[in-house]
Amino acid sequence: MDQTEANTKRVVGTYGYMSPEYAMYGHFSMKSDVYSFGVLVLEIISGMKNSSLYQLDGSVGNLVTYTWRLWSNGSPLELVDPSFGDNYQINVITRCIHIALLCVQEDVEDRPTMSAIVQMLTTSSIALAVPKQPGFFFRGRHDRVREVATSVDRLAPCSIDDASITSVAPR
Repeated sequence: MDQTEANTKRVVGTYGYMSPEYAMYGHFSMKSDVYSFGVLVLEIISGMKNSSLYQLDGSVGNLVTYTWRLWSNGSPLELVDPSFGDNYQINVITRCIHIALLCVQEDVEDRPTMSAIVQMLTTSSIALAVPKQPGFFFRGRHDRVREVATSVDRLAPCSIDDASITSVAPR
């Protein structure tokens, strides 16, 4: 009755809107709905579906990935649906994208509550946390190269090979 989170063995829903912890492990909570809300906000702002694949700088990903790359490159306004024309305030739309990115954080604890989101949307004086890389982030070639360089710096074994080939032959 007063349960705020649970675990299920049967995952049901639309994958583009499911939080990573629910899609992969069947764990759900009120923060799972926050993730879905963030995806919906991005869809409204962009006029694009999360279930489609988008390309930026030679990397392919879903809407969440595409948005994160634009945000990281300092060009979040490229996300805005052209049908808006000039009928929006830059600071308001940027804040909405920022809030949506906070909603789609990979770590459940990094996502705000719905009541906090309402406050963020209605009070512009509330400072927003810096978003981290979201859940279901598709790594492109450039991201892997950066990861490999970081791994090499730490002397961790790594490979940039995307393919794994297994040859099974009887003796």
